[in-house]
Amino acid sequence: MAAEQDPEGRAAARPLLTDLYQATMALGYWRAGRAQEAAEFELFFRRCPFGGAFALAAGLRDCVRFVRAFRLRDADVQFLASVLPPDTDPAFFQHLRALDCSGVTVRALPEGSLAFPGVPLLQVSGPLLVVQLLETPLLCLVSYASLIATNAARLRLIAGPEKRLLELGLRRAQGPDGGLTASTYSYLGGFDGSSNMLAGQLRGVPVAGTLAHSFITSFSGTEVPPDPMLAPAAGQGPRVDLAACVETWLERVCGHLGLGVQEPHRGERAAFVAYALAFPRAFQGLLDTYSVRRSGLPNFLAVALALEELGYQAVGVRLDSGDLLQQAQETRGVFRTVAAQFRVPWLESIPIAVSNNIDEEELARLAQKLVSVGGQPRMKLTEDPEKQTLPGSKAAFRLLGSDGALLLDVLQLAEEPPPQAGQELRVWPRGTQESCTVRPAHVEPLLRLWVQQGQLCEPLPSLAESRAFAQRSLSRLSPAHRRLEQPALYQVALSEKLQALVDRLSARGAL
Repeated sequence: MAAEQDPEGRAAARPLLTDLYQATMALGYWRAGRAQEAAEFELFFRRCPFGGAFALAAGLRDCVRFVRAFRLRDADVQFLASVLPPDTDPAFFQHLRALDCSGVTVRALPEGSLAFPGVPLLQVSGPLLVVQLLETPLLCLVSYASLIATNAARLRLIAGPEKRLLELGLRRAQGPDGGLTASTYSYLGGFDGSSNMLAGQLRGVPVAGTLAHSFITSFSGTEVPPDPMLAPAAGQGPRVDLAACVETWLERVCGHLGLGVQEPHRGERAAFVAYALAFPRAFQGLLDTYSVRRSGLPNFLAVALALEELGYQAVGVRLDSGDLLQQAQETRGVFRTVAAQFRVPWLESIPIAVSNNIDEEELARLAQKLVSVGGQPRMKLTEDPEKQTLPGSKAAFRLLGSDGALLLDVLQLAEEPPPQAGQELRVWPRGTQESCTVRPAHVEPLLRLWVQQGQLCEPLPSLAESRAFAQRSLSRLSPAHRRLEQPALYQVALSEKLQALVDRLSARGAL
């Protein structure tokens, strides 16, 4: 029944999706009498992925589902008992059986928010032993989702708002969970849909897809369709033998293109006819199974023009290998001449899709850490400044100018009063030794309360709503920060009080 009420529940992470050292530390805390001690940890990143200046926060929905469903089953506890020392006190395992997240609170950036280095994506507070067990799975759920969403957002910025982007990577994904995550968060980051039907069923991702090379190569050309007859699109008039009509059109197309009628592959043409009979209103040709120019194009055009006689309109073609840009340009040129020759205007602008490992360069060519225990701030010190963590429970705010432009993000201790619009604020930009002053026209709190004492505080946005929010977030970035190569770095700063705490703890070498 629970699975029927929450169809995504089958895709939820399990409690032991964690590192063994989290369990050994949990035992250490319990043995020291510290299991119920109040603690908080934050999930953040130090550098933006892909050499960019921004990231998109994602994975919150999965994290909330994981926290609210967290409960160690007997099989989980039995496995832990098998990997922990055999003399472990049985009372510890009884403690694990009673664990839940009723004392856990989660604050986080809304999914689809712009995120910058050092600003927490997620804050989790609660009993020390429980939040320790949550650390690894929440990092896993947030990190990969945010990486995928950011990658998708960058590709969307390259493609522009009008081009249709589809995620087709399931066959090469990192297992079923990685495949579902990639399909989900590619959509959140700006893709239009996915070929992954499970992402459609569980997450509501629009699904799309047509045919693969294997369909085309399965035909030799000797096959006879059991029923080659197709009725006109309007539903009136006699049915027509589509295969015969295609052969008639092939002669005319080959004559126009200067090809011999024997050159286009018979099996490919038979595959196109079979697909057109099944999907006359959604016929798309995959052109590069054999030769694009000498086979795929003439075969597609013969079928498309035969369908056009019956009132149907092909929806496009796809190129999947070779120099995609050059082939797309040549194909568009052929469509234009054929459209003019046979007076079929829509053919001139028919969509040309490209696939096969499209990365940013190719697409451009085509168009945590523990921070507070027992109320005492903790800070990881290291000779590498990038690996230092910021101490204490923190709040984060985004400061904006009068025109709505993003000025900077500021981190401060949770007990400090929030910045006020119109008031001058002294801050310390990270990575610099000097302070500066800023007077924001608008102030936005970044971290929202989603789960308090194990209870959901407000409904989570749908995936489609988060996707729309992500696009609005990206639109607020300046061109300098949105630039994909050598972007300007977005500024994150500390409040005076937080900077003073960092300096004090650094001076005395606190751990």
